[in-house]
Amino acid sequence: MRILGLDYGSKTVGVAVSDELLITAQGVEIIRRKSPGKLRQTLARIEELVGTYGAERIVLGYPKNMNNTEGERCERTKEFQELLERRTGLPVILWDERLTTVAAHDSMIEMGIRRENRGEYVDEIAAMLILQGYLDSLRFAKEQAGEE
Repeated sequence: MRILGLDYGSKTVGVAVSDELLITAQGVEIIRRKSPGKLRQTLARIEELVGTYGAERIVLGYPKNMNNTEGERCERTKEFQELLERRTGLPVILWDERLTTVAAHDSMIEMGIRRENRGEYVDEIAAMLILQGYLDSLRFAKEQAGEE
C-alpha cells in the first residue's frame, strides 16, 4: 500500500508519496495552476498520480493557526478534501501542517539550496514533511499497541 501526501496552497499543490512499507515519504512534484479557483486540472493530475502509485489513501495538510483555531484556509482545505474524495473515491485524512513550511525552509538551508531557488521546492518538501509526520504517527501507534 502507498499513501499520497499533499500540501494544498492557493496556486500550488506539493505532492509526496510513501514507500510501500509506509516508512518514508518521497517528493513527487509540484502541481501549479494559474488561478486559485481552477481545480479541474489539479484534481485530474492527482487522480493520475493515485493510479500511477497505487495509493489507497491521501493525507492532506490542514493549515490550522498557531493558536489551534481554524481560519479561511482551513475551510478551503475542507472543500478541497471533499472534491478529492469524490474524484478519487479514497479517504482523505486531514493532517496538522503547522510549521511544515518553516521546517521545509530550514531543510533547504541545511541542503545549501540558494534563497532564490527555494520557492521551487518548498511545497514538495512540505508535502514530504506532512506525509512523513503521518507515517511516523502510524508507526508510533503500532508500537504503542505492541505490534511490530
